[in-house]
Amino acid sequence: MLERQTFQNKDLVLRVFPNYNPEKFDPNKYEAFLDALCLDREYQKEAIRETIRYFLGGEYTSLKDLAEENYNSNPRLQEKYASFKDFTSYLQLPDRLSCSLDHATATGKSYVMYGIARIMLAEGAVNQVLVLCPSNTIEAGLTEKFRSLSAEKILKDLLPADSKIANPRIINASHTIQKGDICIENIHATYINTKSAIEDSLVDKGERTLVLNDEAHHLMSPSDTALKKWKEFLLDPKYRFKYIVNVSGTCYIGDDYFTDVIHRFSLRDAIESRFAKSIRYVAEDSSGNENEKFQKIYDNHIENKTVKYRKVKPITILVTKNIVACKRLTEYLINFLADREKISKEKTAEKVLIVTSANEHRNNIPLLRRVDEKENPVEWITSVSMLSEGWDVKNVFQIVPHEERAFNSKLLIAQVLGRGLRIPEIYKGEQPVVTVFNHDRWSGRIKHLVDEVLEIEKRVYSYPIDKKEDYNFEIYQIDYDKVIEETKEYIKEDTFELLKKGYISYSSQEEIIPEETEYEMAITGIREKRDYYVARKMYPINYVVTDIYNRLSVFDRDAGTAYCDEWPKERILKIIRRSLKEVNDRTDMVSEENYQKTIRAFGVIKRKSSKFPRIVPKSKEPYKVSTKKINRNVMGVGMMRRGCTVFWDDYSLTAGDEQDRKILKELIEMKEDGEQIDLERVENHYNFKTPLNMVFASSRPERRFIKGLTNENNAKAIDAWIKSLDVGFYRIDYSWRKGEHQTQGSFNPDFFIKIGRDVIVVEIKMDDDISDENRKKLYYAKKHFKKLNELQSEYRYYFKFLSPESYEMFFKALRDKTYRAFVSEIEAKLL
Repeated sequence: MLERQTFQNKDLVLRVFPNYNPEKFDPNKYEAFLDALCLDREYQKEAIRETIRYFLGGEYTSLKDLAEENYNSNPRLQEKYASFKDFTSYLQLPDRLSCSLDHATATGKSYVMYGIARIMLAEGAVNQVLVLCPSNTIEAGLTEKFRSLSAEKILKDLLPADSKIANPRIINASHTIQKGDICIENIHATYINTKSAIEDSLVDKGERTLVLNDEAHHLMSPSDTALKKWKEFLLDPKYRFKYIVNVSGTCYIGDDYFTDVIHRFSLRDAIESRFAKSIRYVAEDSSGNENEKFQKIYDNHIENKTVKYRKVKPITILVTKNIVACKRLTEYLINFLADREKISKEKTAEKVLIVTSANEHRNNIPLLRRVDEKENPVEWITSVSMLSEGWDVKNVFQIVPHEERAFNSKLLIAQVLGRGLRIPEIYKGEQPVVTVFNHDRWSGRIKHLVDEVLEIEKRVYSYPIDKKEDYNFEIYQIDYDKVIEETKEYIKEDTFELLKKGYISYSSQEEIIPEETEYEMAITGIREKRDYYVARKMYPINYVVTDIYNRLSVFDRDAGTAYCDEWPKERILKIIRRSLKEVNDRTDMVSEENYQKTIRAFGVIKRKSSKFPRIVPKSKEPYKVSTKKINRNVMGVGMMRRGCTVFWDDYSLTAGDEQDRKILKELIEMKEDGEQIDLERVENHYNFKTPLNMVFASSRPERRFIKGLTNENNAKAIDAWIKSLDVGFYRIDYSWRKGEHQTQGSFNPDFFIKIGRDVIVVEIKMDDDISDENRKKLYYAKKHFKKLNELQSEYRYYFKFLSPESYEMFFKALRDKTYRAFVSEIEAKLL
């Protein structure tokens, strides 16, 4: 099964084997204690049992022993790591009895930590316990929880009568750590106190000390100098710590899963068990700009506040990549809310709490403890993604990752989601939903996390192989230089157009626009659509007239021109009114989009000419590029579940690299077992006329086109074809105007199809993908291949833009030999 090949996190969990020496340790005597501590949360009991058996069962002396046992018995680890030595190099603390527990946020990690501590003390395996965490907030929360549990007499009574330490003292490192103490300390403070309590108490006592690291992803992925010292402290030879447990709900170093996890209760498990809120995220959204997006976020917040979760005070949090971005976003949010709710910025600021590690925001962190209270005015929290402070805010019902960099790794995604997973007491037993208002292009990342598939996964490769039928061919190419030269080109609405037409080409405008956003529920994949009514910013016509006139006036003053005389306000007003009339608008209001068009239209009056690069051939001598030299293309197996397709034939199983053939065989087995993956076999290899071992389609239009190429009737008309790479095989430069600026670009056509001496070059697009950029791609590509046809006579090149609506006609033209003159629907629209 290729689930194994994608390295699901559960495949990488190290198994603590059930063997233990009963003369050294009897785990059964703690079952009553575990029942009282964990109640019906069986996963917590399992985690405690596994950890204690690992420490005290007599089978292991270090993490390396456990790792070796698992490497030898787990084929997934053997597939991921080339050798045991390779695997060992990824272990953080291989020479200690160390391990990690991966328990999702809101699943009660503190109970597990407390249970391990009490049993290790009761057994007399250790004399003291040191609990380390990355912040004061987490320290305070753990201290409160541990003291609360220690006050429960039933827990003490259920420990075995012969317990060595049955009533530990809960302290912090401001006290000397004595035998029987559980010391909870913020790791930052630990370094300050190292010369006192920690060092005095624990030097040379590490082998009799249990270390519990909470929020251990900060230990593995340190974000500041103090956190980097955390691991150094654990490895310091003067302490010689032996027993180490790392606990986290986000066991990732970037996208890599921890290598020493021995128990896992995943985000999916937490949601399905109703210990955490369910998640819905944006699958598709039509927001055109920041303001429209914030209107929808605001509407969601008000719906949570007044309808869905009115029994509490719902919180929306917005997450940024760093402190600077967070401050900027906070200011934008305050301005937006003040304008939307028609209240002062001072009043609005009371509703917004910014939480970062900056000194100026330090006093805000303790306020998080009270934001759930109804009388507290805070409804919006802005934060950074890698904040080491722990949160225990249960009323979060909307999360907004404001930038992709705040959401671009497994660790960051898990952290951001973790902010909103806790369920308020009043909704216990139900399953509220937290909405993640992400950019729709990031939706796949959230789905991947919830589906528990690592981004690092097995891959298949596409490359040329030796076939009995030689489908390789050569393609002529020319290289280009970009030369800067003066030109008289203007944007479309230049002075002449204004005088000639008497208006600007406005688009239709409405102040209130209905827009639709589609959300997808995590795990179930059920989608739901919501309609929003988004207000577009509108400007009074006189405001626009005055602004244009002032812009011309400033230019006149600087350049000594007299545009204001030529364009008085009355004339500008007439132009704008006429422009509105052309789109049947008599409101005397101008939309933001049309306002910008007006600025651009009048702005070009000032420009006598502009400079932009012109693309010219480097050499008149074309050279050949062989399909034999195309670089390897790669596709992660997970992509085949998300719309990408692998095409293969008999050669794919008999030629090429052994690893690729092995993975392909497993893919085939998966599909036969009912897995939903896009894998297409070309039954007759004579119809798969490509030199490649496999061909990848990255979209539905590409998939349909390749199916057309391998259709037997069409394949008869073709000598050979190759799917090009996105980058690096055959590049065509082009230049196009983006707004007021000339922009340079390049693209690689998707397909080259050889028929005799003819080579048809195809660029695939979606239907109606009409843009100025595509017009220029078409223009420069046709110019390029026309030049090639002039410079050599061996091959004739025909460039085509194609979209699915024209596929059938295109393949008919191939069969009928009329392809030279063929023009698709999309190409006609672009010409």
